[in-house]
Amino acid sequence: MRAVIQRVASSDVTVDGIITGTIGKGLMILLGVEENDDVQDVEYMSEKIPNLRIFEDSEGKMNLSVKDVEGELLVVSQFTLYGDCRKGRRPGFTQAAKPEKANALYREFVRNCADQGLKVQEGVFQAEMMVRIYNDGPVTILMDSKRTF
Repeated sequence: MRAVIQRVASSDVTVDGIITGTIGKGLMILLGVEENDDVQDVEYMSEKIPNLRIFEDSEGKMNLSVKDVEGELLVVSQFTLYGDCRKGRRPGFTQAAKPEKANALYREFVRNCADQGLKVQEGVFQAEMMVRIYNDGPVTILMDSKRTF
């Protein structure tokens, strides 16, 4: 499972002109699911991400989590995080999980985060979405449940 995590002042996602998810201060999470992912990957990511200390404390140091600042999450499924560009010019997506599996693990991630008391908003799985991100900092973190980077 891979995530692009952005600290945001606000963010929203729109499908067919309708806002399906909107947050204020918090984390915008683009989440990709790999074919070999399972519930252990979900547990790792849903524990790690809400506890990342990437918000500034009173001294300006990144020392607070989204939980500490009572922030929100906007989670958008994005299979293209598994685009392989090493050969040719068109990315290959064979590592990305099939939609049924990806959606199940995506849903579990969202549930796990909500169960921690976080307000979680979402995009629409497999929909064409417009995502507006007001990155704060900017702060962008890449994470992989297999710890490849």
